[in-house]
Amino acid sequence: MGFIVQYRFLSARWFKAYSLIVIGALLIALGYVLFITPHMIVPGGIYGISIVMHHTLGTPVGLMALVFNIPLTLIGIKVLGPRFGAKTVTGFFLTSGFIDGFSWLLRDKSMIVDDPLLASIYGGAVIGLGVGLLFRAKATCGGTDVMAMMLGKWTRWPLGRLMMMVDSVIVVFGTLVFGDWKTPMYSLLAIFFMGKVIDLVLQGISYDKVVLVVSDEFEAIGNMIIQRLNRGATAIKGQGMFNNKQRQIIFVVLNRRELLMLQESVSKIDPKAFMIVMNADEILGQGFRSLHDKLSDD
Repeated sequence: MGFIVQYRFLSARWFKAYSLIVIGALLIALGYVLFITPHMIVPGGIYGISIVMHHTLGTPVGLMALVFNIPLTLIGIKVLGPRFGAKTVTGFFLTSGFIDGFSWLLRDKSMIVDDPLLASIYGGAVIGLGVGLLFRAKATCGGTDVMAMMLGKWTRWPLGRLMMMVDSVIVVFGTLVFGDWKTPMYSLLAIFFMGKVIDLVLQGISYDKVVLVVSDEFEAIGNMIIQRLNRGATAIKGQGMFNNKQRQIIFVVLNRRELLMLQESVSKIDPKAFMIVMNADEILGQGFRSLHDKLSDD
C-alpha cells in the first residue's frame, strides 16, 4: 500500500485534498463541456475516446469514460499493485458525473462557437488547471496514464513516451473517424496547453536561473557571489577536452535581478569567462522555498 497517500478521515489535510479533487474535477468537466467536446477536439486519453463515441454513437462522454476507467483501474491494481486509492476513484467518478451533468444542462453548447482554435487553447488550459489540482491532491481522473503504466511494466519504455504514444493513437483514431484533418492540430494544441498549465500548477511560476561559470578567475568570482550577492556557490572540478586543462566550474542559483548583477561583475573580473544560463523550473532548499514547505502545501 506504499503507493497510496492516506490522510486521517476529516482531518485538515483530508479536507484540503478532497476539496482540490472536487474543484479539479469541476474544472476538467467545464473544460470538456464548454470548449473541447462541442468542437470534436480529441485531446487523447479516455475522454478523447469518449468524445469520438459521443459524436458518432450519441453516448454520454462521462458515462463512457467511466465504463473505460473502472475496468482499467481494476486491471491496473492487479498488474501494478495498489497504486490507485480512494482519491483517484473519487476523481474519475466526479469528473464523469460533472461532465454528463453539465452536458445535460448546457446541451453541448460551446462558449466559443465559431473558433475551434481558441476553444482548444481555452479548453486545454482549463482542463490542465483541473488536472493539476488533482495531481496536487495525489489523485488522477483515471485514463490512459494507467494503460501507459501497465505498458511500461511490460516494455520497460519510459512512461512519458508511452503516454505520448497512446494519446497519439487516440488523436489519429479521432481524425480518421471524423474525417477532418484539422482535428489533430486542434487536439495537439489542447494537449500542449494542458501540459503547460499542469506544470504551472505543480511547480508555480519560477524566475530563478541556474548558472555555470567557467573561468580562470573562479576564486574572485566565487568571492564576489558570496560577498556581493550573498549567495552560496559550488565549485565543480572539470577538465577541458580540447587541451586537457583542469578547470573549476562555478555552479550557482540566482533570481533574475541577481543574474544581471552576476553578469556585470563577471564581465569586469574576467571578460573571457564562459557562462551558461538555464531556467530552473523549481528550486527547493536554503535560500529558496524549503522542501518541507512544499510538502506541507501538498
